[in-house]
Amino acid sequence: MSDIRPLTPRECLDLLASQSIGRLAYSESALPAIRPVNYFLHNGDVIVRTSRGGSLAKLTKEVVAFEVDSVDPDTRTGWSVVVVGKVRPVSDIEELVALADPLRRPWADGERAHFLRVPIEIISGRRLELSADPKLSVAT
Repeated sequence: MSDIRPLTPRECLDLLASQSIGRLAYSESALPAIRPVNYFLHNGDVIVRTSRGGSLAKLTKEVVAFEVDSVDPDTRTGWSVVVVGKVRPVSDIEELVALADPLRRPWADGERAHFLRVPIEIISGRRLELSADPKLSVAT
């Protein structure tokens, strides 16, 4: 059996920093949209690199959710972290130069010179872990 426990904000930030693929949830044409994206943390914000003409580039001040997770199907354990913030494009030239580090290349081909910032206004997470109670464990 497994237990679900909430994560502390520090645990959430550590897990968020440990991954590079997440999901950005936003509204597109009044419908919910979720896109997998490469991301990294910079100065406490989630940074997403995208193309200038894509649907994500149209996001300027919308409230979005960003989710990252990891699961282990063998043990049926895992975790999920969700960030909520008001997305905005990065426009400062010096910051754009710093963010364009070639070591942070996105997986998708093509030009990805547009950067979006999601400030972490709300962060929460949960971990699904094996129960510590041996009476709840399934014998194998």
